[in-house]
Amino acid sequence: MGLGVGLVVLAAFFWGLSGGIGGILMAEGWDAFVVSFYRGAIGLLFVLIWLAWRPGGSGLGSPRMWFWSAVAGLGVAGNFAFYFLSIAHGSVAVAATLMYCAPVFVYIISFALKLETPTTLKLVAIAMVMVGIVLLTQIYDTGAGGVTLIGAGAGLLAGLSYAIFIFGFKYAGQHGSPQAILAIAFGVLVILLMLPGDNTQMATVLTTTDWPLFLALGIFGAGLSFAFYINGLRTTAPAVASIVAMIEPVTATLFGVAILNESLALIQIIGMALILVTVTALSVSSRATPPPVPDPVPDRDHK
Repeated sequence: MGLGVGLVVLAAFFWGLSGGIGGILMAEGWDAFVVSFYRGAIGLLFVLIWLAWRPGGSGLGSPRMWFWSAVAGLGVAGNFAFYFLSIAHGSVAVAATLMYCAPVFVYIISFALKLETPTTLKLVAIAMVMVGIVLLTQIYDTGAGGVTLIGAGAGLLAGLSYAIFIFGFKYAGQHGSPQAILAIAFGVLVILLMLPGDNTQMATVLTTTDWPLFLALGIFGAGLSFAFYINGLRTTAPAVASIVAMIEPVTATLFGVAILNESLALIQIIGMALILVTVTALSVSSRATPPPVPDPVPDRDHK
């Protein structure tokens, strides 16, 4: 396994791990927005260090880079907040799998903006993912328990938010460096998530005995993971990265089952498998005519 693939593997593993850590914190009573805020705030510190280390070609003087980076910030703020909200109202396994539907939302947005042409294969794949979502969340059975409408809706919104981040990052990448884009995006996240978060809990985090979990969440869930993923993509084929990304929901699911004592019914496992296999196949097949995705290495030389 090459260095690039290894970095992508680590990033996906860390993202899966962050879902489990967030689940532990919320099980102890911490607000989902507070958990999301500190994940992004600690990630911002790491990205600022990265930017200071490699300031060349940042593009900070470009208004377009700021605009699209702010859009990416809206996306990552929604992704973090809705993901943890979904965990709080459902389970780590369900939330991570629903968020993995992000490539489907990328296609839907691409269709709406006429950036991508619908094909039978893509439409069938999207339909299969929808069936998988129904089976996973069991929204057809109000007495099934476990996954609430809020949990299911928040999980899907987490995926949609990540799709928005993808578009914002892609267009910002034409005008600036990845570290500058992420610095602005995480800065926007911190401002946005400061508003809905519990002010008392915000301050309590600084003195709580749970601070090591918050620190680990920020380091692995935002700081190192994004840097690893972006640098890993430099030498990793998109199709390989798409397959490796399955490590995230699988890691999150195993963490939920082993540590948080979560469980899934057989029909939910079938739905999860349908989503993971279909989304991965869709991502791999898109290498011939890929939808807009973030390009961590802009065409022009940032030196």
